[in-house]
Amino acid sequence: MQDVVLALLAKEPSHGYELRSRLQEALGPVGDALNAGQVYVTLTRLEKAGLVTAEHVGQAHRPDRKVYALTAEGRGRVDAWLADLTWGKPSEFHLKLVAAAAARLADPVDLVEAQRGELLRRLAEVQRAVLNEPDGSVAAPLIEGVALRLEADLRWLDACARYWERKG
Repeated sequence: MQDVVLALLAKEPSHGYELRSRLQEALGPVGDALNAGQVYVTLTRLEKAGLVTAEHVGQAHRPDRKVYALTAEGRGRVDAWLADLTWGKPSEFHLKLVAAAAARLADPVDLVEAQRGELLRRLAEVQRAVLNEPDGSVAAPLIEGVALRLEADLRWLDACARYWERKG
């Protein structure tokens, strides 16, 4: 969550409610489960870590808003996150694509292609492991499951690429 919030702030300084709305929009129905407090807790942690700064901005007829902006250190963390090919949950990668596009940090299609290369490398490793596993091995179903998951993730990346190519 921290990296996504930082990437969204790379586009422009924002207050917590704006960030929550952008996250919910990016996640669609999955975003309905996003706890409003989670965004504010994340912003507080990022501020304490020196990755964002906060400024109180006055409003007519309303309480002041706390607007957060990215620091240079925060920008460095965003850049490192975009380059990271660690594969976690598809929803996290989806948010990376949305945040990168919204803030014009990177081309989502390039991010998909880099991730595809990493998953293909991992799939090749798993396929070698399958070939090296002795007949009747208790681990064979597990290794096959890992291969099937990687193949499914690669198909999903194909769908992501098609979407971002049309959008671009």
